[in-house]
Amino acid sequence: MTTTNRRIRAFKRWMTHNSIQHSDTINILTDPQQDNQILIKAMHNINQGDIIATIPKQSCLTVKSSSACHLIEGFCLEGYIALAVAVMYEKSLGPLSPWFGYFQVMPDRNDDVPLLWSVDEIDELLLGTELHKTVKEDKALVYEDWKTCIMPFVESAQLDPSDFGLDQYFAAKSLISSRSFQIDDYYGFGMVPLADLFNHKTDAEDVHFTSVSSHSDSETDSSENIENRIDDHPDEDSLCQIQNDPTVTSQEGDFSAADDTLSSNTEILEMIMVRDVKAGTEVFNTYGSMGNAALLHRYGFTEPDNPYNIVNIDLELVLQWSSSLYSSRHTRSRLSSWKSLHLSELPDQQIDYFEISSDGEPEVELLKLIFIILLPEKAYNEFDRSKVALISNKKGIVLSEITETNKKVLLTESVRGGLLSLADIREKCYGSRSMEDDVEALKDCPVTETKLYHSLVLRISERRILEKLRAYASVGSARVRSLGVCNGSTLRKKLQKR
Repeated sequence: MTTTNRRIRAFKRWMTHNSIQHSDTINILTDPQQDNQILIKAMHNINQGDIIATIPKQSCLTVKSSSACHLIEGFCLEGYIALAVAVMYEKSLGPLSPWFGYFQVMPDRNDDVPLLWSVDEIDELLLGTELHKTVKEDKALVYEDWKTCIMPFVESAQLDPSDFGLDQYFAAKSLISSRSFQIDDYYGFGMVPLADLFNHKTDAEDVHFTSVSSHSDSETDSSENIENRIDDHPDEDSLCQIQNDPTVTSQEGDFSAADDTLSSNTEILEMIMVRDVKAGTEVFNTYGSMGNAALLHRYGFTEPDNPYNIVNIDLELVLQWSSSLYSSRHTRSRLSSWKSLHLSELPDQQIDYFEISSDGEPEVELLKLIFIILLPEKAYNEFDRSKVALISNKKGIVLSEITETNKKVLLTESVRGGLLSLADIREKCYGSRSMEDDVEALKDCPVTETKLYHSLVLRISERRILEKLRAYASVGSARVRSLGVCNGSTLRKKLQKR
């Protein structure tokens, strides 16, 4: 028997001891073709609507259920930082932790999550991608959290610093990123045994994760894993101080540290089938509808031909392009006009980048900005006064009325040329390796080399979107739709209103 299979057996015994039940229609197995990755397989035909598993919420590893709850809440730690401390604390207890059996099937860390990659790996593998800057910023933020929150907590609670070092914190963050779920308002989010063993498949989930809580009158839909963005970074000065507490010595399966007023009979999570699955096939969950950048960022993998892929063009890149054609004064004034127009429509929304969809279509705000930048001086002065611009066929358009549904009215020849230039500039962010180089590298890369494989899938998926953007900008001549176009008496009325 392999080590992995022994750990699965230990986990199954732990589930039984903690009232986690699953139907005999599913089983926990390993895939020898995927480096013994654990998966859930249907042993018999399963029907839509079948409940295949129930999981008491107290068996989930959360801040509320952790033996360290009094320490964490006493020190005013919250959110992802608090859950990371709970995970590190329980792992430090070894066999004394109530979750020791669960840890048998949980890896120590998820090395596929870019947060755990070295800076050199990030610079080499993610250059030019949506994740390059983001992951480096994440690493800096996580280090800052450890320094300003975790270290003072460990010192105050008189815990062993070797159990809460920087490496352990990064490891815990990678597990939370890739395996945690939102549970309910009371427990918040945490690690959910068994539920986190179902692998992801975009738009093809077989099972739905649902929270049944006595704290509310309705069920809570918790089918999507939480995001791993860090929203709270409390300063050291804002952290409360705590008094020392006795060392916790609870045995495996003893959840006495949790709130005993909650009944695990009514506080359960259910795994419900949302489609029929045939015997012998894997049962999939979904982590949500997200592109490869988000999947790799949060969970450490990508999917070929992902329909939710996107690529972004930063506002700064657009301004660099404009400055290469015009004076700095020209760029500043056009940017100011675009911002004024944008803020009048969406006053609470600031734009730092523009999204290009998987089919290569840019969002309308990018077209508006390019359009304004490229307006001849006389036309721009007229537009700046009336907010109505003339296009090549002498028809007037009101930019505030251009939406995603009628944005092709902005696709003048000059705007199309601007899109092509921006696509080329964005392409250069990937460095000297061509698209063809990446495709050939992916063909020769085994799936087991996960960092290289998934980074190549991400790079190629983004560069294919840029190819589609070029096609979008190049097809045909500019066609002006009647929707959103003002001329004649309509144009005069709009001018009078201004």
